[in-house]
Amino acid sequence: MLSGTSVDGLDVAVADLTIGTDDVATLRPVHAETVALPRDVRRAALAVLPPATTTAGELCRLDTEFGRFCGTVAAAAVREHGGELVASLGQTVFHWIEDGAARGTMQVGQPAWIAEATGLPVVSDLRARDVAAGGHGAPLASTLDALWLHGPERRAALNLGGIANLTVVGGDGAAVLAYDTGPANCLLDVVADRAAIREGFDVDGRLAAAGRVDEDLLDRLLAEPYFAQDPPKSTGRELFTADWLDRAIDGREIDQHDLAATLVELTARTVAAACRAHDVTAVVGSGGGMRNPVLTRRLGALLAPAPLRSTDELGLPADAKEAYLVALLGWLTWHGVPGVVPGGTGSRTPRVLGRITPGDRPLRLPEPLARVTGLVMAR
Repeated sequence: MLSGTSVDGLDVAVADLTIGTDDVATLRPVHAETVALPRDVRRAALAVLPPATTTAGELCRLDTEFGRFCGTVAAAAVREHGGELVASLGQTVFHWIEDGAARGTMQVGQPAWIAEATGLPVVSDLRARDVAAGGHGAPLASTLDALWLHGPERRAALNLGGIANLTVVGGDGAAVLAYDTGPANCLLDVVADRAAIREGFDVDGRLAAAGRVDEDLLDRLLAEPYFAQDPPKSTGRELFTADWLDRAIDGREIDQHDLAATLVELTARTVAAACRAHDVTAVVGSGGGMRNPVLTRRLGALLAPAPLRSTDELGLPADAKEAYLVALLGWLTWHGVPGVVPGGTGSRTPRVLGRITPGDRPLRLPEPLARVTGLVMAR
């Protein structure tokens, strides 16, 4: 389970994971859904995100209420589909980046409430150990991408959530490279919110489709120093805020449709530039941004001749990829296997991730696996 940068719902996935004699894991998708956050929980989560300030009391209440909600959702999934282990990434409320390095990270969604509701052990706090080991704690999707897409072809896995992240794998033994390229949906959600769109996002790219790119504003946005930084790097709402956007607009009048079109172009150009820099021959996309036809058309044009495909075509539901990623990370931790791959987040040494909260029964971990060398999807 996890709630992403857009804070629009709790993504839940149930997976059956097994290991073969060849050290290749098999993931069989069982069930996936997005459960809308209760209005008060979503409001409280948004209220603590940068640039807002908060108190220890507000964080404590949010951690508790988010954890209780996660527990309710997890218990329902376990009743319907069964389960032996819960993995929860929670909701990131702060990702501390200073001088290009990750200094700390904080997620809410107290795992004790999940363990209490389900009776199962819970793996949580999946980013912090990687940050302590010198990594960025993100993008953790690089683990699934590297295991799943490795091979002779130089391919990129792209996730278009609130923030766009890229994993480049394969090709003549080259190292895995993964990082956040910049905003995807988070700023478009700001425009949708200001346009009073009930769903809270640009449904089917309708706002952007009715607008034209403002080249002057686009130049201002592209001047953000983050885009020129070398990877590894990570970012989030700490940087790409509504205030960041307003500073670039600088009081000018701009139609909401033109603003949406300009933000789509910003994402398409920054993602395509990153892909071209690594000479990828194909891009496999996932996340909510893949449901925006204006964005996918523009990305497809800029990426050509490298094709843009959805993970759906390869057996992994695009809308649920990150939830299945969390399931994989929890399973790796349960079996004593590092949850990051070399080059994935910039860490010096890959570490087993997270912390484990016991369930109702004594905690008995399985015999650690020596390694996991690959991942296949079972249809």
